[in-house]
Amino acid sequence: MYIAMHIPPETTMTRLLTPHIATMTELREPAKVFERSGGKPVAILKNSQLVGYLVPAEAAQGLEGHRYATREEVMASLERTRERAQPVLDYLRDK
Repeated sequence: MYIAMHIPPETTMTRLLTPHIATMTELREPAKVFERSGGKPVAILKNSQLVGYLVPAEAAQGLEGHRYATREEVMASLERTRERAQPVLDYLRDK
């Protein structure tokens, strides 16, 4: 099956950071939204536009142990991925 869609140029698509979504209307019953997401973060949409994320407390637990990467760690990661990223960087340099 092939479906063609026309998206006007002024319309942009937002990449959601979670597969779980809910509408503003569904937020009238937040317990159901949490239950359906299985304790994972939920993207909240209004008129098909992302307005924010609802993050259950259980999903945020354990974040205390996270830390910011050091400059050296970031630079090492960039060097490890440079070969793969270089064609994109070359392309963007001319834009």
